[in-house]
Amino acid sequence: MKMLINVPETVVADALRGMAAAHPGLSVDVDNRVVVRGDAPVAGKVGLVSGGGSGHEPLHAGFVGPGMLSAACPGEVFTSPVPDQMVRAAAAVDSGAGVLFIVKNYTGDVLNFDMAAELAEDEGVQIAKVLVNDDVAVTDSLFTAGRRGTGATLFVEKMAGAAAEEGQPLERVEAIGRRVNESARSFGVALTAVSTPAKGSPTFDLPEGELELGIGIHGEPGRERRAMMTSHEIADFAVHAVLEDLRPSGPVIALVNGMGGTPLLELYGFNAEVQRVLGERGVAVARTLVGNYVTSLDMAGCSVTLCQVDKELLRLWDAPVETAALRWGR
Repeated sequence: MKMLINVPETVVADALRGMAAAHPGLSVDVDNRVVVRGDAPVAGKVGLVSGGGSGHEPLHAGFVGPGMLSAACPGEVFTSPVPDQMVRAAAAVDSGAGVLFIVKNYTGDVLNFDMAAELAEDEGVQIAKVLVNDDVAVTDSLFTAGRRGTGATLFVEKMAGAAAEEGQPLERVEAIGRRVNESARSFGVALTAVSTPAKGSPTFDLPEGELELGIGIHGEPGRERRAMMTSHEIADFAVHAVLEDLRPSGPVIALVNGMGGTPLLELYGFNAEVQRVLGERGVAVARTLVGNYVTSLDMAGCSVTLCQVDKELLRLWDAPVETAALRWGR
């Protein structure tokens, strides 16, 4: 496998240095692996901190900025950040209004954020937490107990971030984050295996003529493996899986997400099929976002996330945001 890196050991630090150079409005601590919005802490505002293993870019550091996250903690590739990173991030963004930890449901992330919450509270920072567990494909996996946290992480970070930007109190921002998570479901599909810098080759075997239905963002096994399907067929399978679990009674925001190795030409074509299925099922689509947002390094594939929204959640989605990877309304 050819990769645009120096050596695997420095890939995260190199990326953070490049991010700092490209986005001077961010405060990037390369040594301690913390990315903070440049104006933090903002007086009277709840701080939002998230993080996880690198390799899912632009999640999470690409979503740091006004209207979304206050800070992000990148771990090594597909490895949870350590508690010290979260404690540093919480201290950097706390204005006295408290800090919300947004945590994807992977065992390492959950344990380390829990430990960080205790340490931060010992230092006088009020902490609340939202656990994201939106994946409908499998109940348990190699990486987690219960459902995995995937595409809905973007929705939680965006809408809770908008609420925090409005000056809403910690308990309200937390409640919104939990409501968004409860209103969102995801399903992912892999066309190729993922290759990590450390291994330099695919991490699992996926034959040329097959795909994996229901994968996670670390390349975990899914529900089943099948012969290659058309975009039409994949959309039927994925959207039906989401809808059978979510059963929306109102409009949804649709995220058609690439896993890192799928071009936009294919993603927009896949979105057309997703919209077809939703139309056939009578589901109104209030907003659509298409692109690579919650990725798995170089994996070719896609995921579908649907989030049912009411007027409040739609307003928070539409609220201005200015981050490296998501920006509108400013």
